[in-house]
Amino acid sequence: MIDSLSIVFPIFNEEKRLNIMIEDINDFNEKNKTVNLQYVFVNDGSNDNTQKILKSFISNNKKKEIEYLLIDLDLNQGKGKALKEGIKLVNKNWILTLDADMSVSLQQIHNWINNNHLESNFEIYFGSRNIKNAIVDLKQHRKILGKIFSFLLKILFNIQIKDTQCGFKLYKSKIAKKIFKEIHDNGFVHDVEVVLIATKYGYEIKELPVKWIHKNNSKLNLFKDPLTMFLKLINLK
Repeated sequence: MIDSLSIVFPIFNEEKRLNIMIEDINDFNEKNKTVNLQYVFVNDGSNDNTQKILKSFISNNKKKEIEYLLIDLDLNQGKGKALKEGIKLVNKNWILTLDADMSVSLQQIHNWINNNHLESNFEIYFGSRNIKNAIVDLKQHRKILGKIFSFLLKILFNIQIKDTQCGFKLYKSKIAKKIFKEIHDNGFVHDVEVVLIATKYGYEIKELPVKWIHKNNSKLNLFKDPLTMFLKLINLK
C-alpha cells in the first residue's frame, strides 16, 4: 500500500535527544526493503547544536539511496509552522509526521503494515495512545491533561477522536498538503485544526494504536502550556 514515504520531523533544541532519533532512523532504514524514503528535518530556530548534528548526519548519509532534506527556520515559530514548511517540500506519495524524541518509533509503520491496519479507504491515520491495543508509558500528569483536553474538544468542537495530540500521523501527501495550506496555528493546537479541516473536506480519520514511551527532557511546561492551549482553543472556536 505504501510504496513511497516522506518522513517529516519538526525539531527545536533537541541536541540531547537527536542520537535517539538517528539510531531509530538507521534501524528503520536497515529493515526497510520496499518503501522509497525521504526524510525532511525542519530545524525550528534551534539555538543549540541541533543544526550542526543534523548537517553532520545528512553529510554522512549522502551516498545512500535515501533523500535527506534539512530546512532551517530563522526563528522558533512552533511545531505547526515547522510541519507546514516541511510538508510543502515532500515528494513521496505518503507523509509521516512524528516527534524527534521518538516516543513512537518509526518501526510503528511496519507494525501497522504487518497487522493490516492500513485500509485502502482511509487517507489519514492518527496514532493513538487512548484506544485498544495501544501500549503507553505515560506520566500521570500527562494522562490527566490529555483527558481534560479531549473533554474540551468534545464540548467545543464535537471532536470524537480520542487522541488528537499524538505526533505520529500518516497522510496521503496530496491530502496533507491541502490541509496544511489552511493551518493557522503555529503551535500544538494545529492538530485540532487538522481534524476540523479534514472534516470540512469529508476526509475520515482512522485512529490506530501505537507503542508510546515517555522520554525525558520534554518541553511541556505544566503551568504555561495547558493555559495557552485552552486560550487557543477558545480563539479557534
